[in-house]
Amino acid sequence: MRLATVSVEGHAVCVAILNDGGKLDVLRAAQVLGEALDAGSMQHLIAGEKDTLGVLKTLVSSAETGNLNDALVPDDAPFLAPIPSPRKNVFCVGRNYAEHIAEGERAQNQKIGVTEHPVFFTKPPTSIVAPEADILIFPSVSQAIDYEVELAVVIGKPGRNIAKADAYDHVYGYTILNDITARDIQRRHGGQYFKGKGLDGSCPLGPFIVTADTISDPHALSIGLTVNGEQRQNGSTSDMIFDIPTLIASLSEGMTLEPGDVIATGTPSGVGYAMDPPQFLKDGDTVVCEISEIGTLRNTVRVV
Repeated sequence: MRLATVSVEGHAVCVAILNDGGKLDVLRAAQVLGEALDAGSMQHLIAGEKDTLGVLKTLVSSAETGNLNDALVPDDAPFLAPIPSPRKNVFCVGRNYAEHIAEGERAQNQKIGVTEHPVFFTKPPTSIVAPEADILIFPSVSQAIDYEVELAVVIGKPGRNIAKADAYDHVYGYTILNDITARDIQRRHGGQYFKGKGLDGSCPLGPFIVTADTISDPHALSIGLTVNGEQRQNGSTSDMIFDIPTLIASLSEGMTLEPGDVIATGTPSGVGYAMDPPQFLKDGDTVVCEISEIGTLRNTVRVV
């Protein structure tokens, strides 16, 4: 099942995407069918966990037969980020693909290597960007804006000290994230990630959350990115160094993960700073991220 948040007359509305591309207002559909559903926001929907998923499947099944046409929103309702305003920072993982580490070593002419434990950092909620919206660049702040396509995990069931064996029980679904990075700022602050990865407009997200039961294997997905139609990144999630259960187990050690938390799982090789010569994003560039079984995330770069 594909879930999204769209804008209808200036209001954020949770929708399920039908097979023909129609957008079903799940709250309105639930009211029509007399189903109990807290769908005031995607955050509320996710917090309902498996009970909510059962109701959603009933609504979608009914809508596919044409019984809920009055609950459809206009086809041109624009997508917002699936979770437009996360309650917490987005959790991110660095150095999780071997070829990405290798290209970094070549570009920086230094040994980086694989860490014993996952490298975590965060991006603030103010960095979130909707599909088709602008990736912001600030020339007076950075001259080295880069891209990183990533599979993002959306947490559904809360937990702390989650065992690897139980990790998937806590996954609600998956989406696409572009970890836009100001490389010069990242290095200016001693290699500390947060500032260089936390600028406004640096976290395109979406367009859908695909529920976990719909994904055949999150570690067998093609993942890629183009800039103005040129293929830059082309990999597979099977190449992750630390798999999703390991990431969830490690991150949750002594830290509660909550419904709606987003974990970006790292990027494959092909980033701009590692090209010869480096190729950073510029005003007007179109960046397209694609992950099989999830969809396509498209954004345009705009100078502020």
